[in-house]
Amino acid sequence: MGNFQATNDFNEVTYGRRSVKAYDPEVKISREELTEMLEEAMRAPSSVNMQPWRFLVIDSPEGKEKMLPLASFNQTQVETSAAVVAVFVDMNNVEYLENIYAEAVKRGYMPAEVMDTLVPRVKGYYENQSPADLRDVNLIDAGLVSMQFMLVARAHGYDTNPIGGYDKARIAETFGMDKDRYQPVMLITVGKAAKEGYPSYRLPVETVTTWA
Repeated sequence: MGNFQATNDFNEVTYGRRSVKAYDPEVKISREELTEMLEEAMRAPSSVNMQPWRFLVIDSPEGKEKMLPLASFNQTQVETSAAVVAVFVDMNNVEYLENIYAEAVKRGYMPAEVMDTLVPRVKGYYENQSPADLRDVNLIDAGLVSMQFMLVARAHGYDTNPIGGYDKARIAETFGMDKDRYQPVMLITVGKAAKEGYPSYRLPVETVTTWA
């Protein structure tokens, strides 16, 4: 586990989270546990439940060798972390629409008549969206799942850091993905901190909030 034990203490998860730049390279996370963490992160909401997020989990020496040239300012994080989770959005995620809604009906989460009404409506919405507008929607959803993954990782006893500084133009193709369909959002390194992350100042609520 990380530099603290797994916890369900919400205050510990939120107020104790730090952005960690260097990890203990001896600490590994099993693919079974990473899968569990991703499942928990995917409880995050998304627009019309389309779940446009896609994950590339880089946890092998070979994967990290491919990743290092793309993360020139964050090589220590990549090298020492247990895994790097690259978050993408699937710009063709409408392909999963009928499967998602049909499974909801099968499990008793949604009446069939609601699915029959919603599917053509959602399809029409996607067909009428410009690529830029659709990307905006998908990026919001990807941000939600990314934050949830970082909180889930802390609850499991690990540390994380989101990274925006990497070669977004090359990452998909480097790992054999269609770069037009799968567009990068961020990297999240995960592992056990080699040293505590620094606390950081937050503006007062009064500065950033307007009441109406």
